[in-house]
Amino acid sequence: MLSFLALGFLIGMQHALEADHVAAVASLASGERSLRAIVRHGTAWGIGHATSLFVFAGIAIVLGIGLPARTAAALELAVGVMLVGLGLDVFRRLVRARVHFHAHAHTDGVVHIHAHSHDGDTGPHDPTRHEHTHPPGLPVRTFAVGLMHGLAGSAALLLLAVTGLRSGWSGLVYVAIFGAGSIVGMALLSAAMAIPLSFTARAMTWAHRGLQIATGSLTVIIGGFIVVEAAGTLL
Repeated sequence: MLSFLALGFLIGMQHALEADHVAAVASLASGERSLRAIVRHGTAWGIGHATSLFVFAGIAIVLGIGLPARTAAALELAVGVMLVGLGLDVFRRLVRARVHFHAHAHTDGVVHIHAHSHDGDTGPHDPTRHEHTHPPGLPVRTFAVGLMHGLAGSAALLLLAVTGLRSGWSGLVYVAIFGAGSIVGMALLSAAMAIPLSFTARAMTWAHRGLQIATGSLTVIIGGFIVVEAAGTLL
């Protein structure tokens, strides 16, 4: 029993590294430059993913019901469309304004890289435009994307939990541990993603833009594949 639950945690970590999950978080975090902000995106995705998994799969386990194949395919289709939208949004952010990067310090002494636009400016550069705040808490948009991914992944998790455990309550514990593993996995991955994003933002603006273009392109491609596959199941 304990070994199966421990395996669930590890599978949850591995599950977070699936291509569509990585693409979603990378596209959402591509505009960030600090380790803290990027990890916040990964953690928000993981919490949203775990929340919907626990609620949706948990209810199904307790009630002893399954998820119809067409419903699962429809959820996958929605995820694919969402990914295409996230990828296109990366390009929208890139072309929206002319951006430059610089380092500056807040009043609390924290120094970090900041990006902002001067597109359309006609007067001299105003240094007060560098003043900005960092909202506390988790990014709501990233949390919502995690919720959607959790809904789409609940069908496979239901099958694994039901076939591996006899008790419904054991299944709930498994889902919770699986979700915790996905949070840890995505948080660690987002920390790894922060290294090239932070470095290129600080030292090579052209490379940073290249990473954003690559992220947006891959996200659109992965989303497109998911849409085609899910649509084939539904039609």
